Amino acid sequence: MLLQGSTTASYFWDDASGRAGDTGLPAIGKPMQKGLFASPSWPLGTEGYVVYKDKEAPFFIGDRGPGIPSDSGVMLDMDAKTFAELTGGTFNDSTLMVQGFDAGHIEISYVITKWGDGPGKKNRPVPFSAGAWSKYDQNPAPTPTN
Repeated sequence: MLLQGSTTASYFWDDASGRAGDTGLPAIGKPMQKGLFASPSWPLGTEGYVVYKDKEAPFFIGDRGPGIPSDSGVMLDMDAKTFAELTGGTFNDSTLMVQGFDAGHIEISYVITKWGDGPGKKNRPVPFSAGAWSKYDQNPAPTPTN
């Protein structure tokens, strides 16, 4: 474990279709898939897992975001399929939305197990507007001791 914490998470699904706010293929260059999350500040390729109500799901950072919502504390954008699985909702392939769960945000805990190699902040997430996603972090968070 390299870092642990908690934040508010939203969800997205970018399949390059242009539907429902879709912005195209994720920044990492891989197709949208379960486990691909977006961070406004962590390096692409960062890996870990999230916990929501005793349910755990692995992730890797494959995109940038959320943008403006990160200024309000939404620091992680989960893929919609993982969001649906954690909340008991259902992913709708036609609308790219989660059905059966009334909120678009949830409070999650996260654990970082591997930092990505590229630019980004290797510490607590910061808003997209801070520009940390474009800078190499020379001073990563110290590994917690237990």
